[in-house]
Amino acid sequence: MDANELRAAQAPLKERYRESAETAVTPVAATGDGSGPAPSFSVQQTGAVTRAGLHRATGGDGSDACSGDMLLEAVLACAGVTLRAVATASGLDLKSVDGTANATFDARGTLGVDREAPVGIQDLAVEFTVDTDATDKQLARLGQMTERYCVVGQSLAQPPTITVRRA
Repeated sequence: MDANELRAAQAPLKERYRESAETAVTPVAATGDGSGPAPSFSVQQTGAVTRAGLHRATGGDGSDACSGDMLLEAVLACAGVTLRAVATASGLDLKSVDGTANATFDARGTLGVDREAPVGIQDLAVEFTVDTDATDKQLARLGQMTERYCVVGQSLAQPPTITVRRA
């Protein structure tokens, strides 16, 4: 997809959203179940199921996906798609793009060992290495725009509401 094709695909959507803001509020969902061995939880994905479990640092045996790794995968995927869309819309030619997402978590917080230890991913950093003729200024703007428009990254600014109900 080139910049013209991207604009053509997005133009009617942008117009509709400008005219009727409520049509831009788009539901997204994930489903899963705890039918596997405790404490795992299986999450449906497009065409697949991923069983998440405890990280080795919190008592897992490594046979299940760690939800922290899955979070980094989601952030990296969203940022990567956003980066490429912004580059396309900006007319920047990216010959190749490689990305990484890295973070840490303090297992003491997750396990309740130390109430002062943070619970959750810390120091999340996403980095892309691109082969391009773009200037340093263009790359800096590409990074800023990618951060601004990355839905998953921006969603991390506010924690989710978690509700537990009786079946």
